[in-house]
Amino acid sequence: MAKAKTAYVCTDCGADYSKWQGQCGECRAWNTVSEVRGVSGGGRGNRGARFEGFSGSLSSVQSLETVSLSEQPRTSTGMQELDRVLGGGLVEGSAILMGGHPGAGKSTLLLQTVCNLAGQVPALYVTGEESLQQVAMRAKRLGLATRNVNMLSETSVERIIQVVEAEQPKVLVVDSIQVMHVSDVESAPGSVSQVRESAAYLTRMAKQTGTILFLIGHVTKDGSLAGPKVLEHMIDCSILLEGSSDSRYRTLRGIKNRFGAVNELGVFAMLEQGLKEVKNPSAIFLNRGEEPAPGSVVMVVWEGTRPMLVEIQALVDMAQGSYPRRVAVGLDQNRLAMLLAVLHRHGGLHISDQDVFVNVVGGVKVNETSGDLALLAAIVSSFRDRALPQDLVIFGEVGLSGEIRPVPNGQERIHEAAKHGFTRALVPKANVPRKVPDTMKVVPVTKLGDVISALEDL
Repeated sequence: MAKAKTAYVCTDCGADYSKWQGQCGECRAWNTVSEVRGVSGGGRGNRGARFEGFSGSLSSVQSLETVSLSEQPRTSTGMQELDRVLGGGLVEGSAILMGGHPGAGKSTLLLQTVCNLAGQVPALYVTGEESLQQVAMRAKRLGLATRNVNMLSETSVERIIQVVEAEQPKVLVVDSIQVMHVSDVESAPGSVSQVRESAAYLTRMAKQTGTILFLIGHVTKDGSLAGPKVLEHMIDCSILLEGSSDSRYRTLRGIKNRFGAVNELGVFAMLEQGLKEVKNPSAIFLNRGEEPAPGSVVMVVWEGTRPMLVEIQALVDMAQGSYPRRVAVGLDQNRLAMLLAVLHRHGGLHISDQDVFVNVVGGVKVNETSGDLALLAAIVSSFRDRALPQDLVIFGEVGLSGEIRPVPNGQERIHEAAKHGFTRALVPKANVPRKVPDTMKVVPVTKLGDVISALEDL
């Protein structure tokens, strides 16, 4: 019998240790080192020899200049938004990890994808958390075509590999990786060692057989994928399905992609028929009131390969306690504090005794710096209780010395705003295009004082 061995692995960065410790020495995170039970080298060798059909052939050395540069063929999922996030479609032999909160729609989205692909290529859906009857009832409720969809209810990785070897599907969905287990690993399903070994074994199978592998993963309370950090290094593409339970819209964001652009965003609407694509995301995030309100302005953010218009709102009010509150929803809290300091130093607005609440409408998370200028404009509008024009769009980065810095793809952002009926734009001077749209008036700014003066003249 193989002798079990014990190691300790950080779930955040994947660093290994010979004994337990409270803080990881690599990433400096606390209480992230977990015990991992595995087997000796003999056990691993036996498991690899059990499925000789997936052993692969011996690799050979090849010169880099002789490597073929032809693009890999892609298979469409039948959903343009999902294809956009994946980089144009599915690549043969790729491993894709989809994460999200419970109830976000991960299983629904992949069930729709499998049903769309079943008519083109053989597909297998493996469910470990639900029974086959539950999945069938969901498919019937959504009105999906289930004639060519193969199902399997199993949690053993060895059994799944045997079925894949017999059925030879081109698309394999495993729901979810947290309930899968390998018999040679002496730990419970969902532990660090089981998740790592199960994902490694399934990914190896996908690479050697050319199978497109989908892994569904859970997320932790802070929104990151549960399990060891090494799990994200094994796979080719990591996508995250986000959305609150009180909103019918879901955003699919690419976190890692070896076959396309990262930070690409796809938008879906949760309806009775399942997740439906939203072709024009800017339209759903610009559902504003008829009357202009102080503290509200539209900005243009760049998501992956396309611009998107979103509304940002700010509320500035007299602080009720000793310490003013700074609350940011959809934005970085530290960046809000920094921009407030810049506004006080270079803008002359004293708001240290005011509560500041900032929100990005629609649940969108803004990760780039192009929203700095719009954020400060919304704060100034709320502080002075003066509404900004509804046909105004703003974008730009603000530096610590009060200068307004340009952002990438400025011309595309202005044209996207003009396409949605906006007639005025407040942008960095370096982002003013050579050819301004006929219906658009662009106001260039270089420093924070110019911004405040321009807002007063509007």
